[in-house]
Amino acid sequence: MKHDGDRSGGPGTGVRLGWGPGGAHRLVGGAACLVVVDVLSFTTAVSVAVEKGIRVLPFWWPGGTATDVDRARATEAAAGYARRSGARAAAHRHDVTPATPWSLSPAQLCAAPFVARLVLPSPNGATIAAAAPAQVRVVAACLRNSAAVATRLVSLGYGTPERPVAVIAAGERWPDGSPRPAVEDLLGAGALVSAMSARGTGPLSPEAAAAEEAYEGTADLAHAIATSTSGRQLAASGFAEDVAIACETNTCAHVPTRAGDGAFGPG
Repeated sequence: MKHDGDRSGGPGTGVRLGWGPGGAHRLVGGAACLVVVDVLSFTTAVSVAVEKGIRVLPFWWPGGTATDVDRARATEAAAGYARRSGARAAAHRHDVTPATPWSLSPAQLCAAPFVARLVLPSPNGATIAAAAPAQVRVVAACLRNSAAVATRLVSLGYGTPERPVAVIAAGERWPDGSPRPAVEDLLGAGALVSAMSARGTGPLSPEAAAAEEAYEGTADLAHAIATSTSGRQLAASGFAEDVAIACETNTCAHVPTRAGDGAFGPG
């Protein structure tokens, strides 16, 4: 682990960490690359889709205390965006049908047929990705591809004070809509920071170093994530397989990167 040099989140650090859309907004202005980490489930779903050759267009989805009316409007908006983009729109996990078999569920995406372009709504990770300025490279990372992402970013010269990386742990939301830190995203961000640090990047900001230490100090990642608030919620609603897929470590060699059309594809 790197513990030398300027550890502030500002000039002098090569890898920085923020939480949620607010953290992305705060850090993106000084970043050459923004990495979104939303382990349960946006970036894990993106990794699965890109493995299948699907290009993913992120789309905001209401979270927290969103009403049925909010979700209906969001669904209509996503469908409209999909039509304009020559894509298909994913459904909510609980609303998949034979005609619309794609959703934010990694397990459902694994089983779904190929489609060239997919609009994938999400209240956290997709919101961060879609809002990032066009000139900033945006990458989707999770436990499944953290080593591949680290290798690619380092090969492109990212992770130095001159070309800093902002790692954004997406987090979740409490029922009242307020932000909720999510241990799965802390560990996913830590996995990426650890892999980048091992490849010589840095210095790390204090926040990035803390995430790295959390990841390296967790003996059983799968247990920690499965018993987390998010993991238990997904399992209780019938999506324990999504949690299992999200806990896979370095099984994916793809580096989903946002292209000029806003879609994630192979980087």
